[in-house]
Amino acid sequence: MADDRNRRRFTDPRTAAEAAFKAATTAKPAAAPAPPSAPRPAAVPGAREMVTLRLDSAVLAHFQKDGPGWQDRVNEALKALVPAAHD
Repeated sequence: MADDRNRRRFTDPRTAAEAAFKAATTAKPAAAPAPPSAPRPAAVPGAREMVTLRLDSAVLAHFQKDGPGWQDRVNEALKALVPAAHD
């Protein structure tokens, strides 16, 4: 039993803190660069993309007054303004 006490390692809190700090602040070796990925396929014609758009509250209220589907109505109104966007 006396032998067991001599084998125990007592950790010093300061030593443990310094080791943790060193581990957190030591620069990690740079990872190997990722292999080049395949080029992204061209956008699917007619596919929609999610965007964030800021609109005046009056414009938003106009399109939302008829209920669900207001995003489609905004899309149609914008599409009518862009000559190349007609299907």
